[in-house]
Amino acid sequence: MAENKGRKILVAVDEGEESAYALSWCLNNFISPRNSKDTLILLFAKKPLAVYSAMDSTGYIFSSSIIASMERYGNEVADRVMEKAIRMCKEFSDEVKVETMVENGDPRDVICEVAERLMVDILVMGSHGYGLIKRAFLGSVSNHCAQNVTCPVLIVKKPKPGDAAAH
Repeated sequence: MAENKGRKILVAVDEGEESAYALSWCLNNFISPRNSKDTLILLFAKKPLAVYSAMDSTGYIFSSSIIASMERYGNEVADRVMEKAIRMCKEFSDEVKVETMVENGDPRDVICEVAERLMVDILVMGSHGYGLIKRAFLGSVSNHCAQNVTCPVLIVKKPKPGDAAAH
């Protein structure tokens, strides 16, 4: 019988409730709290700063200190998201193997690229549950990833208040 080396499970996290719910669902339904050989890889895709010329259309000048401040804020958001996700994992079990990654770029591209590069066994992500119109304008990260990665993708939808599944 082949030895179980464990699975590599990539979980995309961001500052939204949907990704926290997806991580919680993954921990409670997909991970063994004891003696698990699985590795949970938490990935935060930090959106790149919009590129501004020295002067924008309003005539305001963006100094290097403002750009540095925006970059610092992005790093702080990534740190907060990761701290929360790691805390959730530790509260679930001290035995869960957790790795973290923060990558720069469009979340759709970053998640797909990391999933392929690490050859993960499954990608777990939340869904904002946008309707057809919002999805058309904003795009769906989960749909893009489901269409473009070679591993299975588990999209976890957070129940809406009042849904029978929410209780």
